[in-house]
Amino acid sequence: MISGLLLFARYAYPPNRLGYCGPDEHGALLEYLTGEPVDPGLTRLAQRFEGAYPYLRLIAASNGIPDPFDRRVVEAYWVGNALLDRVGVASFFDSLRSRFRQRMDRGAFSSLTAALDDGSTPHHDFHVFEIYRRAGLLRDERATIALDRMDKCRISWGGVVSVDGAELVVSRAPLVLKTGKLALGPPERVRILRQIDGRGYLEDFHAGEIVSIHWNWACDRLSPSAARALARVTQRAIAHTNLTI
Repeated sequence: MISGLLLFARYAYPPNRLGYCGPDEHGALLEYLTGEPVDPGLTRLAQRFEGAYPYLRLIAASNGIPDPFDRRVVEAYWVGNALLDRVGVASFFDSLRSRFRQRMDRGAFSSLTAALDDGSTPHHDFHVFEIYRRAGLLRDERATIALDRMDKCRISWGGVVSVDGAELVVSRAPLVLKTGKLALGPPERVRILRQIDGRGYLEDFHAGEIVSIHWNWACDRLSPSAARALARVTQRAIAHTNLTI
């Protein structure tokens, strides 16, 4: 089992290599993920992910865990576990206010924080579905483009069908709009990356395994229980978002 710091890097690398979040250090991230000894440089690099790191600190503090990169904390943010439910509404509100109040108009921020009373948690899906559309992080106004970006940015899961060189063929449920509301559609076979230039950090895939996916990249193998946890937190995030979409 890898450390929480490396697990964080696995999920952070795919959008970072595309220039969407974090420092311009995707080469260094890949070095750490493919064999470079872990040193304090990786911690400093991970702390510069200004979108994700504050959520890790919030989850850790709410659960009395000193290290924001504790594996349980990292898993809570990207996949979902019981730590999310121990984050108090007041702490969550204060964190969001300090980070995003100035980036939203009063109505948008009030609508965002109202969702906290309905059970929203500081999972990555919350950031994708709620913050992106309210804080101007999804700049393309065409609904189909915004939906596609949210679908790629959320952490999804898929069953491995086959391996084809640097790609995996997986069966994955896409994010869709049904009568103006978010939903998960029927599973589709899609291709995702597992390597770039012959380098990757997950190997020896077998049909039937479940993998987590971020920006069309296989991030980690998921146990059946982890996949169920991710499915639950995804459906909960969708339901909360649909209250104000």
